[in-house]
Amino acid sequence: MAENSIHGSVSSSVLSIFTLFSCLFGHCNSVEQLGGYDTFTISSFNYPETQIRPFDMRYIRVDLPPWFSSMSVALKSSVDLDINNIEKIPRNVLPMICFRDGSLPLPDILSSSLNVALSNRSFEGIQVLQNSELCYPVPRNLTMKLTNEQISAGVLYFGFFNGVGPTRTQSKMIVRSPAYSFSANISVEGCTTSLVQGQYCNQTIEMLSCGRSGNSSGNGSVSGFNQSMVTCRNNFHTSCLGDGEMKIYSLEILQIAESLTLSVQNPRLRPLNSTGNSSRIDLMCFARYGATASATLHDYSGNLNQSPLVIHFPKVGLWYFSILALNVSKEIEVAQSNVSKVCYSLELQELECPLGKAGPNCSSERYMLQTVLRKYSAPFEYYYLPDGENVMSDAADFQFEPLLSNYSVGGLDTWTYFLLNVPRGAAGGNLHVRLMSDRRIKYEIYARNGGLPSLINWDYYYVNETNCSNSMFFELYNSSDEKVDFYILYVREGIWNIALRHLNGTGGISNGRTTMSISLERCPKRCSHHGECKSALDASGLTSYSFCTCDRNHGGFDCSIEIVSYQGHVWRSIALIASNIAAVLPSFWALHQRAFAEWVIYTSSGISSALYHACDSGAWCALSFGVLQFMDFWLSFMAVVTTFVYLTTIDEALKRAIHTAAAIITSLMAVTKATSTSNIFLVLAIGALGLLLGWLIEFSTKYRSLSCSTYLCLNRLERWPIREWLWKLVNTVKKRYRLHFMLAGFIGLAMAALSWNLENSETYWIWHSIWHLAIYSCSFFFLCSKVTPINSRNATPTDRNYQLTRRDSFSLGA
Repeated sequence: MAENSIHGSVSSSVLSIFTLFSCLFGHCNSVEQLGGYDTFTISSFNYPETQIRPFDMRYIRVDLPPWFSSMSVALKSSVDLDINNIEKIPRNVLPMICFRDGSLPLPDILSSSLNVALSNRSFEGIQVLQNSELCYPVPRNLTMKLTNEQISAGVLYFGFFNGVGPTRTQSKMIVRSPAYSFSANISVEGCTTSLVQGQYCNQTIEMLSCGRSGNSSGNGSVSGFNQSMVTCRNNFHTSCLGDGEMKIYSLEILQIAESLTLSVQNPRLRPLNSTGNSSRIDLMCFARYGATASATLHDYSGNLNQSPLVIHFPKVGLWYFSILALNVSKEIEVAQSNVSKVCYSLELQELECPLGKAGPNCSSERYMLQTVLRKYSAPFEYYYLPDGENVMSDAADFQFEPLLSNYSVGGLDTWTYFLLNVPRGAAGGNLHVRLMSDRRIKYEIYARNGGLPSLINWDYYYVNETNCSNSMFFELYNSSDEKVDFYILYVREGIWNIALRHLNGTGGISNGRTTMSISLERCPKRCSHHGECKSALDASGLTSYSFCTCDRNHGGFDCSIEIVSYQGHVWRSIALIASNIAAVLPSFWALHQRAFAEWVIYTSSGISSALYHACDSGAWCALSFGVLQFMDFWLSFMAVVTTFVYLTTIDEALKRAIHTAAAIITSLMAVTKATSTSNIFLVLAIGALGLLLGWLIEFSTKYRSLSCSTYLCLNRLERWPIREWLWKLVNTVKKRYRLHFMLAGFIGLAMAALSWNLENSETYWIWHSIWHLAIYSCSFFFLCSKVTPINSRNATPTDRNYQLTRRDSFSLGA
């Protein structure tokens, strides 16, 4: 599509965004340099520190009116990346900033849109497509100032992303990627008058004076449709330029035009000396839409001395034309000695078609579509229907054949044009175009923003399934010979022109019935029935945009990409649910030891975890998702604390007090940031604190029961060597705990910690299933490691062996 509308060097709208990054490593002037010039502040926005969570996004809209002179951006972020290792970072965790002229960027569509190497050399000789975007890793600090010579007037969008790709929209059970924050200050300066332009508002712009010069009949008697001609000239009948001098003109096109023709009248050289030989000076014309044109940045160019410059189907809006006097003499010495000026009169002719007509020779039909609000719809959801008697007012589509252009000139193809308006603030919507017929469709579709499309001027097109736009913002769905269905994603604001071309050699207009539907929708294909469509506003609050949040198995901007197959989803669900069977181990041992409180906690933890993962995987929800998630995390935290408290030998009343305090703390943790990694260490710390507290209580109770005076106790402690005291402590631990079970418990705890650390969005189901097995197994081993003494008051020996065993256990307990 590089050749569709650019006859100059590159597309101005996209090249201007490339120029935006030249300030990253090059020299940028400060805003203070504008002092002393005729400028004022059009807008200034200070965006406070904003956090971008993993797989989240944020947009900023910047309006650049035609009279703006410069835009200054100061950006700070918490991102600290090594530019040399960017390619080693996965895209799904890479912080990125994207830019797009006219609409919102969407980096998930094209994986090659990331530009890693940022340098001035990156902008030399680059040819890019229209309607594209540029993405870069988020810099830590960025300060730049861009002028109206570098970027075009209109709307520029900044997009901040924390990870891109198909999995960005996929719902995830857990997210462990880091977040980052940014703050920005964006100000736009403008010139106080429209007659000057440039960075310092010191370039004089001459506005062309226009007047209607009458009607002309295209191709004489062949077409039969009158075309109106608007002629524009420079205010001064004659302008003179020397070699290398440039003069800038501007013209605002208010309605759809068929063509613009620029020519110079009576060009003549005026020598500055009397030698009689003057060098040849040609008048080069550079035209650009929305920004001042130059020899390096322009949309169209031509030598007016050789032929007029013709722009077919120009866009509606402000155009700039730069006339450059260029000495093309081959005799360098003569050129230097005989300096001349060329004088000329500039004339511009704008050819317009009558109302309802468009195309070559104004022979095609043109329809302005009316906007019809959709019932029970979100903001900026419309149908577009022709305003006429042939269309039912309550229909969402319309029959196409009665509206076709039925006039063909000299075997030319027949075109039919439809005009529609995408309102301001709706750039986050998607334009949906459908064509359905009971016979083979013989039409080609071309779409263009701001001007009429043609075979050489278009933004998007569709010929057949294999021959259509390769743009990242053009998405084709389920098209066939009898059906055309495509979306223009994040469509630009303004007037859109959709043209249908009927080839003259395809046997005439079909007798079948063809219906056409054009609508503005929030999410493509309603997120393919695999997700939920949500809406939000950009940071400035001026643009509404929509996005999909997909289910566990799908991703992509429209949830059409299957990330996990149905069989894979079933196995993942089974693993996450069935792995909670390991909770039977500590539950059984607690019940066997008549520890009923612990038995309730372990059993409830296993059941709630299984129910939570069943709901999270989409199988079945016994309660609401939020309730199940709270119960899972809270009871898991309580199970860890309960295991530590069980290892103590303090009184049951004190255990209940510790359990109550732990229940309050862990419930607060489960409500706030339950999935945080720090909670694991905090829960372990609470459990260890409970165990230590139980030992301290037991120690203080035991030595208080000796009823010795302070002096005697101190003397007794002094008589105990440290080595002897440590040896008694080790023997006490051996008597109270089975060390082989204790070792197995620590191995299970290490395995649980390892699996928790290795969890990510892709491998969550594997490692979290191992986490279930490891954490419940480790609780079981810790419970088994405690040697439980037999209470002699509750036990009735039946034989001597039991008595001996009772005595041994009693002595061990002592």
